[in-house]
Amino acid sequence: MAMATCTQLSSSSSPLFHLQITKKPFLLPSPATISVHGFSTLRPKSLSLSHRSSVSASAASSSVDVTEQKKSTRTLPFRVGHGFDLHRLEPGYPLIIGGIDIPHDRGCEAHSDGDVLLHCVVDAILGALGLPDIGQIFPDSDPKWKGAASSVFIKEAVRLMDEAGYEIGNLDATLILQRPKISPHKETIRSNLSKLLGADPSVVNLKAKTHEKVDSLGENRSIAAHTVILLMKK
Repeated sequence: MAMATCTQLSSSSSPLFHLQITKKPFLLPSPATISVHGFSTLRPKSLSLSHRSSVSASAASSSVDVTEQKKSTRTLPFRVGHGFDLHRLEPGYPLIIGGIDIPHDRGCEAHSDGDVLLHCVVDAILGALGLPDIGQIFPDSDPKWKGAASSVFIKEAVRLMDEAGYEIGNLDATLILQRPKISPHKETIRSNLSKLLGADPSVVNLKAKTHEKVDSLGENRSIAAHTVILLMKK
């Protein structure tokens, strides 16, 4: 029965049958296909050994490039940093500037001892080194810095500076406050700041300005400081 059907189909001369046969010519399966029980399926492709080697070499090359980039980073002969800090002045707090307790009827409200001068000097050093600011390294959310002496922050900034191979070229700081007058305490503050930094006093400068009774600084409700520092390669 099967042979008869096959013979009948093959002997058919219908134009329609001929068109259907010749419209889709028989194609040999490509090397990428596999015939399983009469069904064709794609053969999974895998990387050739040479291609895998090429990919591995490319990845290794990228890794080397990054390493070489880090190694070839040019060391600057000098770096400049700027620091700024501001604190509210409130009754019942000590006023500490540059590590020196200054007599006044109010002081800085802060998480640590609120030393506005040392804080901005730390920020200037960190900025010159391209590091995060003082608030990120010594966050006020950390209880261990509650009431901490700001000299701790200065020592850490100096350690990072030494580790990077730099020393202070010169430092210029400006205090902004309406009261009290800083002139009687200026040399004591400058001397102590130089000592904390391990720098010669001749390269540390300190100025003080009022704010002409303008805004919170001029109304004795806050105190601010700016510092510019030059670091030089040892």
